Amino acid sequence: MNAERDLAPLAPGVVRALNDKLYEKRKVAALEIEKLVREFVAQNNTSQIKHVIQILSQEFALSQHPHSRKGGLIGLAACSIALGKDSGLYLKELIEPVLTCFNDADSRLRYYACEALYNIVKVARGSVLPHFNVLFDGLSKLAADPDPNVKSGSELLDRLLKGIMTESNQFDLVGFIPLLRERIYSNNQYARQFIISWILVLESVPDINLLDYLPEILDGLFQILGDNSKEIRKMCEVALGEFLKEIKKNPSSVKFAEMANILVIHCQAADDLIQLTAMCWMREFIQLAGRVMLPYSSGILTAVLPCLSYDDRKKNIKEVANVCNQSLMKLVIPEDDEMDEAKQSMTLPAEPTSEESLSKPEAASSSENELDITALNQPLSFPCSSERIQVTLNLDGIVQVLDCHLHDTSIGMMTRIAVLKWLYHLYIKTPRKMFRHTDSLFPILLRTLSDESDEVILKDLEVLAEIASSPAGQTEDHGPSDGSDVRPSPVELHVPARASQLSSSGTKGLECSPSTPTMNSYFYKFMINLLKRFSSERKLLETRGAFIIRQLCLLLNAENIFHSMADILLREEDLKFASTMVHTLNTILLTSSELFQLRNQLKDLKTAESRNLFCCLYRSWCHNPVTTVSLCFLTQNYKHAYDLIQKFGDLEVTVDFLTEVDKLVQLIECPIFTYLRLQLLDVKNNPYLIKALYGLLMLLPQSSAFQLLSHRLQCVPNPELMQTADSTKMSVSSKRTTSSNIDYTELLQHFEKVQNKHLEARHQRAGRAEQLDRRVVL
Repeated sequence: MNAERDLAPLAPGVVRALNDKLYEKRKVAALEIEKLVREFVAQNNTSQIKHVIQILSQEFALSQHPHSRKGGLIGLAACSIALGKDSGLYLKELIEPVLTCFNDADSRLRYYACEALYNIVKVARGSVLPHFNVLFDGLSKLAADPDPNVKSGSELLDRLLKGIMTESNQFDLVGFIPLLRERIYSNNQYARQFIISWILVLESVPDINLLDYLPEILDGLFQILGDNSKEIRKMCEVALGEFLKEIKKNPSSVKFAEMANILVIHCQAADDLIQLTAMCWMREFIQLAGRVMLPYSSGILTAVLPCLSYDDRKKNIKEVANVCNQSLMKLVIPEDDEMDEAKQSMTLPAEPTSEESLSKPEAASSSENELDITALNQPLSFPCSSERIQVTLNLDGIVQVLDCHLHDTSIGMMTRIAVLKWLYHLYIKTPRKMFRHTDSLFPILLRTLSDESDEVILKDLEVLAEIASSPAGQTEDHGPSDGSDVRPSPVELHVPARASQLSSSGTKGLECSPSTPTMNSYFYKFMINLLKRFSSERKLLETRGAFIIRQLCLLLNAENIFHSMADILLREEDLKFASTMVHTLNTILLTSSELFQLRNQLKDLKTAESRNLFCCLYRSWCHNPVTTVSLCFLTQNYKHAYDLIQKFGDLEVTVDFLTEVDKLVQLIECPIFTYLRLQLLDVKNNPYLIKALYGLLMLLPQSSAFQLLSHRLQCVPNPELMQTADSTKMSVSSKRTTSSNIDYTELLQHFEKVQNKHLEARHQRAGRAEQLDRRVVL
């Protein structure tokens, strides 16, 4: 009895019917409740209306008994129908118990709850919008319900709610976004489909500008794009496509900076669709936002560079990544090298404290990224536009990424080429800032010369040549400190008394020709380390040595290269390497089309610079007797060549020595020495040329080279004229007056001295080999 009194104004029969297990009886009770509430509405009896709703909520909808809960739900729906437009005054009390039933374990009860809420919302219409978030939260759970009936009912309610929302202009988007951001990370397919459908609806409403809140949901959208369901992926593609269209239409209102790191993360996704879509967004961001994207360059390059080496299976991603890379490179301008901007970069992070709240979501989303680039967001966390904004190039971060990719041996050829193009571009556009990183980049750039790809080596040489010739390289080190930077390194060539000799030789090498471009402080260091590389990697010297030196002669001044290398080799302690290197340089000098001008300069020795170069080359060329003779042939020093050949009788003649003589004979028949062969016609003025060639003939065994040279000498007219020594002295002296200041006697003594060192070194090696053989026998 006490219970019946508590449930008044509901009649006992209504109460019993609401608790009945049969739906028909509960429906009859609901009609009675509807009639009762209509009477209270007519009487404007709000207290009784609230009391009825409270009874249905507390005693029925939230009851422990399932049939009572079902009765409560149908009763609350009846109340809403009876209230009509006035239901908006009681929506909180009507909706909350129904939403609680959404979590019920009984699927039938969840269905009835969905049905009840449908009726409540249908009556209230726009009045439910203040309660939109709780309704959306409940619906998002029902969307993933395992029961098909419940799911079907939730879809009806969902469509109703969408219709109401699109009709109204009172939707609270600001309050809704946090809930959307939370629900968008659901892994359930149906919940994801539900979320995407709502985003599409919100995008279609003209009065709702969802673009302002895109940074909040972009990460979640890209995650949904990787769903296993083709339908969901397609829906997400459409949503992202609509957003991108809006961005292109209104770039001035887009918060590019807040979304940059989100794109960086998803550009590295394993899923092809996510990666391609994110890369397409990145391409548009770089082109639309321009220099606003510069502070995120290190992250963008981390994502883009590996894609450049993709094969045809990921051709689309590769093509878009290439556009991103090219567009980003164009954003770096010479103004980025100004020193005042460097100072500004020191103070910028402390300025925008008022904008920290906007950058927090971005910081959370970018925590997965391996590079710490989120700190750069704060200066740009305000809404960015395409108008020119003062930004600072994070050169340290970019160089770190490029250096990391060069060290990674697993990356593809196209990526390595792109990295080297970036370094070259940075040295061109921002040389002063880049030279701060040169000491750290120099070793890996030298190691890259061992790359198996010719294209990579060419780009690497371009970078090294720019480092060696850039005027900015002079400002980093001055005078003595430059030399000391080179000398203490353990990777140097074996050069005795390095401290004083390198300084003097470096100056001598660089000042040999005032007419040639001045090399900076890194040039001599580059030459030393390049020769060291050849010394430690003989295979590199054999396979790529000539290629590398020839390309350098195109990129830099050939005279400076040969002068400096000869100067360094003069002090080389590894005599065998020095001989091999001299032979390589000599072959390049005599045969490469790139050195045509240098050969012409040496051919006549008309200038002081050319004579200085000849003497420098000669002293190092003495490491290899045959190359020394070929240098004399090139410079038309035929008498000295003859004197050298006379000394060959005192040398140890080996098979290798005879092979080199053989090659020299072959070389004499080449177009390079056409002038020499023509001079054989003038026997009177060139007796020592003929004597030198006969000397070579006498050195050779009866081989094909012997026959070749013998046939050539048989073509010399009137060989008896070779005996006119007095007349030839006059002609030679008159022809070579310009070379009179070269001390050929001293050069010949130097030749003998160097060859004696080689002889001692060979004997020492032979002695060590004999001792080793004895130990093996014992």
